[in-house]
Amino acid sequence: MSNFNGDPIGKAILEYAKTNKPDDIIVSSEICEDDIIPLEVLFRKYDEMPELEKLALSLAKGDVLDVGAGAGFHAKYLQDQGLNVQTIDISEGAVQFMNSNGLKANKIDFFDLKGAQFDTILMLMNGIGIAGTLSNLEKTLAHAKTLLKPGGKLYCDSSDIKYLYEDEDGSMWVDLNTEYYGNFRFQMKYKKEVGLWFDWLYVDFDNLFQSAKNAGLKASRIYDVDDNYLAEIVN
Repeated sequence: MSNFNGDPIGKAILEYAKTNKPDDIIVSSEICEDDIIPLEVLFRKYDEMPELEKLALSLAKGDVLDVGAGAGFHAKYLQDQGLNVQTIDISEGAVQFMNSNGLKANKIDFFDLKGAQFDTILMLMNGIGIAGTLSNLEKTLAHAKTLLKPGGKLYCDSSDIKYLYEDEDGSMWVDLNTEYYGNFRFQMKYKKEVGLWFDWLYVDFDNLFQSAKNAGLKASRIYDVDDNYLAEIVN
């Protein structure tokens, strides 16, 4: 049995796969009230996905890398469509589940992945958040560039969360001690399993575009809904 110390997501995925009993992962933030991730969300089928994710999956081609794949529901769909898909996650439990479900999954940090190239990289469900901070976004995209074949594409979605800082009159308050309003710190809990605090980025498209340009990539916003968008980043 896996040691789940610091791996609440992994424990939650394996337990849900075994029992099918809905439960919640609690997400704590230093800025906002606690939020939840319903476990069913990590196991949703294609027709339960939002249009943004369906569009990204429809554009995936060739050799695909799914970064931070969780329970692997995006990867499983693409593999069933005949694509060659590899997944990575830092959660031991998630990787264990994906391998048991017929996916090629490896426990590795995205920044440690080297020597492979892909036609498509997916960072869905705000997977680009692994950059941690805006100042690390260009480095994150530069690393993605080394993993993309010529003409390869990265698909990621994120949110401009400035609405969290808007007052009723439309004015905006920002902590002047922070680098960027989309830099967050989170901690996840599942039952008695508590993860470490980690940095996570929500980035507006203009900053994503500029960081991609600085890394030698070209970003386009191809889908927009409310404060969320899907970006296509071309090598």
